[in-house]
Amino acid sequence: MSYLDNDRLKQIGFLVIILSLGVILFKELYSFFPGFLGAVTFYVIFRRMMEELVEVRKWKRNLAAAVILILSFLIILLPLGILINMLTAKVAYAVNHSSELIAGIETVTRKISEATGFDMLSEARLQKFQENLTNILPGFVGATFNTLTAIAVMYFMLYFMLINSKELEAGLYEYIPLKDENVTLLSKEFRNLVFSNAVGIPLIALIQGVIALVGYLVFGVPQPVFWFVVTCFTAMLPIVGAAAVYVPMGIFMIATDQTWQGIGVIIYGFVVVGLSDNVFRFILAKRIGDVHPLITIFGVIIGVNLFGFIGLIFGPLLISMFILLLRIYSNEYFIKKRDVKVVKRVKVR
Repeated sequence: MSYLDNDRLKQIGFLVIILSLGVILFKELYSFFPGFLGAVTFYVIFRRMMEELVEVRKWKRNLAAAVILILSFLIILLPLGILINMLTAKVAYAVNHSSELIAGIETVTRKISEATGFDMLSEARLQKFQENLTNILPGFVGATFNTLTAIAVMYFMLYFMLINSKELEAGLYEYIPLKDENVTLLSKEFRNLVFSNAVGIPLIALIQGVIALVGYLVFGVPQPVFWFVVTCFTAMLPIVGAAAVYVPMGIFMIATDQTWQGIGVIIYGFVVVGLSDNVFRFILAKRIGDVHPLITIFGVIIGVNLFGFIGLIFGPLLISMFILLLRIYSNEYFIKKRDVKVVKRVKVR
């Protein structure tokens, strides 16, 4: 008994040392965590392509990995970077011309107040809004720098993950303290989670943005391409979604004597854009995987606080992964104990 107790104490002490080192490493490397999540996400998405190039087409692994990195940059990151740059430029213009923007808001507020008798913004609120507006651009610059750093880390890690994919996956089976069937379940479910979060959410937002762009062109919204970009971003937000763009836009157009166009934008947004969200979400849920609305809501809140803009994707992914780990833990330990109890009951009978 003494030998067993000493052995157990050694095991616990060893686990404490491992966890302590893990906490220290995670704390020091936390700034690179978004890049790590991005590398894992891209690895899951392009893993099958890597196997196709290496196993079927007989490419060298380093060449196949380099081609995948270039394609991912041209197809995914370059368009996204252009959209973010366009949005940042507009924010910079708004900050530099904040006085003109405030004057326009005052005009709209006055017209709405005259028409409805409701005072939307007081002078104090407008002053506070202008102060907040001037603080937006530095935040955008910092977010852009952090995003570039995360992308550099992501590609550095992704290259070696693709090159050593077989060793990486074999190591998971060897070092993850789970039964092989649960490791296989973890791998399969994680792949579904990545596609449902990292592919499904942006894809639905892009579809909503394209449909909204058609309405913006029909009703004569100024700078429709810019508002298409903003709609794509806001469509990934839970609850409010694309309505955060077309509702204020419609109100602004009504206030600037474009009554029918403004009403048309609002109706088109609620009926067509809102309906498209439900329809395409239902269609893609069967092909990619469904994400519960609560996971999306709390995931976005947590992800944005942790990682900034890219937290829109990684936040729901982290919560989904946490729930999956709870399922794996239950399957690994509680189900085994429950089966043992059932066997004992059968023997007693």
